Amino acid sequence: MPQRPTYRPRKFFCTNPINAQCRKGFLTHAGLANHRNTVHTNLVLPPSRIPQHQPQPTEHHHFDNNVGQQPDTDVDSRSDSNNAPPLNAYFVRHSVIDGTPCDMDGNDLDGSQPLPHEKPKSPWHPFSNRGHFSLADFFDELMHIWAEVNGSEGGSGKPPPYANKKDLYDTIDAIDQGDVPWQSLTVQHGDANSLTGDPSAPQWKLAEYDVWFRDPRMLLRNQLSNPDFKDGFDHAPRQVYGNNHERVFGDFMSGNWAWNQCNELSEDPECHGAMFVPVILGSDKTTVSVATGNNEYYLLYISNGNIWFLAIPKSDREHQNDQEFRDFRCHLFHRSLKAILSSLQPAMTTPEVTLCPDGHYRRAIYGLGPYIADYPEDTYAWKVLWDNWGIVDDIMPFTASFPQANIHELLSPDLLHQVIKGLFKDHLVTWVEKYLAKTFGTSKAAATMAEIDRRVSAAPSFPGLRRFPEGRHFKQWTGNDSKALMKVFLPAITGLVPDQMVRAISAFMEFCYLTRRSTLSEADLDALDDALARFHKERNIFIDSGVMPDGISLPRQHALTHYQTLIELYGAPNGLCSSITESKHIKTVKKPWRRSSRHLPLGQMLLINQRLNKLAAFKSHLAAHGFLNPASLEPADIDQDTELTRIQASVELAQTRAMEYPHRLPKIAAFINCLNLPELVGRFLYNQRNPNASIQAADIVDGRVDVFNSAVATFHAPSDICGVNTMQRQHIHSCRSWYNGPARHDCVFAEKDPSLPGFQGLYVAQFAPIGNEPCKSTGMWMVEPELDDDSGERLVSVIHLDSIMCAAHLIGVYGSQDIPHHLKHTDSLVAFSAYYVNKFSDYHAYEIAY
Repeated sequence: MPQRPTYRPRKFFCTNPINAQCRKGFLTHAGLANHRNTVHTNLVLPPSRIPQHQPQPTEHHHFDNNVGQQPDTDVDSRSDSNNAPPLNAYFVRHSVIDGTPCDMDGNDLDGSQPLPHEKPKSPWHPFSNRGHFSLADFFDELMHIWAEVNGSEGGSGKPPPYANKKDLYDTIDAIDQGDVPWQSLTVQHGDANSLTGDPSAPQWKLAEYDVWFRDPRMLLRNQLSNPDFKDGFDHAPRQVYGNNHERVFGDFMSGNWAWNQCNELSEDPECHGAMFVPVILGSDKTTVSVATGNNEYYLLYISNGNIWFLAIPKSDREHQNDQEFRDFRCHLFHRSLKAILSSLQPAMTTPEVTLCPDGHYRRAIYGLGPYIADYPEDTYAWKVLWDNWGIVDDIMPFTASFPQANIHELLSPDLLHQVIKGLFKDHLVTWVEKYLAKTFGTSKAAATMAEIDRRVSAAPSFPGLRRFPEGRHFKQWTGNDSKALMKVFLPAITGLVPDQMVRAISAFMEFCYLTRRSTLSEADLDALDDALARFHKERNIFIDSGVMPDGISLPRQHALTHYQTLIELYGAPNGLCSSITESKHIKTVKKPWRRSSRHLPLGQMLLINQRLNKLAAFKSHLAAHGFLNPASLEPADIDQDTELTRIQASVELAQTRAMEYPHRLPKIAAFINCLNLPELVGRFLYNQRNPNASIQAADIVDGRVDVFNSAVATFHAPSDICGVNTMQRQHIHSCRSWYNGPARHDCVFAEKDPSLPGFQGLYVAQFAPIGNEPCKSTGMWMVEPELDDDSGERLVSVIHLDSIMCAAHLIGVYGSQDIPHHLKHTDSLVAFSAYYVNKFSDYHAYEIAY
């Protein structure tokens, strides 16, 4: 019987200062170094690769920006953080409502260091030790396994850390950190008492509705004191400047709204030196089960993912369209929010001392900020508003009860529902189908839509790109479905619909991808307006063709005209999109519901969320005091080299070589049917060793050669909000068989001329550009295979790995003819004579290559 491997403890732990929660362990120092270089790298791009919207270094001066009242201001530079504007930007910070540090009594401090906080004497309380805390996320089944292992022959005989599930939960419930208990209020219709006993009274008027919530003041104080946010924390609004001293709008505190709020607050001397805390709310409904009855939950989120559950009144089907019932639902919503937020009201006029992530105390003053919701706005009669969009005009909004708050000014832009789901999926995709049906009749329209589906499914694979094997014809759309279809839809319809229609959708796509940027300069806002103007001009094709014979007057399309103003007020829409709240549903509702007994699940779900919040808060508390350093190692054993390497965009080969290839160059050449490979490699090596040689020669390559099927490109992706320090990693594949199927050969961008901007300074390997400008209809560059003039074969050369930037996505120029029905996406890159360089494949390609 073979000997079992021995457990090897981790010896080297990551202590990255930017992401203090990492602490990932490795067996070797090389493993730690590789982890740092790939995960915690700050990338510095050469000038040719800096996106045009990224500010360049400039002197620190104050410039009049015409944003209302301008009190004295401070000029500062920006330190690195996950929420920071681009490096080398400078900003002007509000100097009156500036978040001056203070002591616990509210007295201003002169020193720059926070007051020391005493470490707890029993850091693991209510847990016995570190191990017991680490096991707290596990179920009681683990305790039974533990007992069986320890009680078996050779076991230690020690009892498990927890007696049972109840013991574990009681311990979690005893955590002090993050302890904000649930509260409830009960709401009933005003006529309920008078209707009691009336058999004809609708049930919804007699019912009591429970609203469960947690004190928003305590939640915000917990968030503000969380040391995890110390590197992404703003204690005062700021105005950021970039190239040519133009404004740059990024995170929320760089917008004009927060600055203007502080201007108003500065009129009160009691607020001078306070820290303005905008309260950002978002509400959304989610369903945990369609078939089992009343399983809808209406959630209200505050700030960073903390939630409340709001009541959703239900009626019999006969009353669902009753105007009085609809009004009651709206009143219930706004009155619930008014009651929930009431604890914040005193601190909206009088600052209160609170602990901040950087360890300082500051005097916080709260204000209701933008509200994230799918809420189309426009000016119509109330009946039209309700019948078409569900808007009620006679409701007193909850903001009326709070200072400096107007719901009509606080509705944030919503990329998901207004732009992606609304305008693209509900409007443009639907209008294309209507155009085909109206122009060609039902039968031919169906055939054309089938052709579009085949084109969509024929799009080659690309890192992070979802494929549609059956096309785009499916019933249940999600936001991710819409985002994925946007990336391949434009080439699929080109040649099948009028060029003006293609130009309209292309202009919309430009608008969409610009608004998705994490920072937008004034030049970007001008480009945004230009894209919107082109869209409004070109979309007339839908009116002229009879798809929209009465014109286009739709709230979601009208909302786009306000985006420039809203970006100037609130910063980039990326940070205020309803996709943020929707992404929380799985963790806060769906998973807790699945873990419940399904019988009266709400109370169980609330308790699950409360315990998870406590564990997260307790972990942050331990990390802030250094108690999560590896317990088995002395401080000297932990790698203290925290200086992060700053590198250029890089590509690294896979760690494991491909096993099926020979190891000698002539045999590899025969194996891949490229007989001149030895000569090409020899010329490449000679040129590398003799860069200034006036003759062409080739070195002789005689030694072992390994082949790798993939590489990893690491590059700067400024609008990737999920990346690490604005870094993005892509796997580039070139293999004879992908998952035991056909071959996969990804395309890549390679550097051509660093002095030229965007695509002009790049190659697409093995392809040559068509013309000197992008396609006028799609806005994408086109390329064709680069062929030898004599043989007509594809040109082949050897390039240095360092010249590769990242993956490139090509989609065939399909034309007006049907593509072969049998064409597979794996054959698409050799099936067409010309290709679009898909700048909509992801936001990195859009920013870097265009």
